[in-house]
Amino acid sequence: MEARIELLESKKMLGIRQTMSLVDNKTFELFSAFMPRRKEILHPKSNHIFDLREYPEHYFAKFNPAKPFTKWALKEVEVFDDIPNGMEQFELGAGLYAVFMHKGWNPGPEIFQYIFSQWLPASKYELDDRPHFELFGPKTKRNSPDSEEEIWIPIKPKP
Repeated sequence: MEARIELLESKKMLGIRQTMSLVDNKTFELFSAFMPRRKEILHPKSNHIFDLREYPEHYFAKFNPAKPFTKWALKEVEVFDDIPNGMEQFELGAGLYAVFMHKGWNPGPEIFQYIFSQWLPASKYELDDRPHFELFGPKTKRNSPDSEEEIWIPIKPKP
């Protein structure tokens, strides 16, 4: 699996968040709450949905699947006007990302194991302490083998 390297511009986003862990995964609940309300978000830049994770500093240095992190369901917006009740704003800073295309629904742990244990160590990059996300676009189809989504991993050049 090849990655493309992209310099992401900063983004203004609106959505909802929930604290969870890999052991206590609440992704279904988060997106069940967000998806019916996504059309309440005014001034969207696109119809893309971001499944974004904010990990605590050094989360991957001592990996523990029970360690909590914050997960967001978000849409990018032009401006932070008219924030729907119960939603929050989030600003994703600019930065370098390795982008992997996943085909099929719901990338399993094996794709992330490959990225972190094979691709990243063999690359000229190291993990950066910024948000990770999956980007759901027009080719993302729930429970479909034809579904496509992008996995964005924050990176920086190795010293």
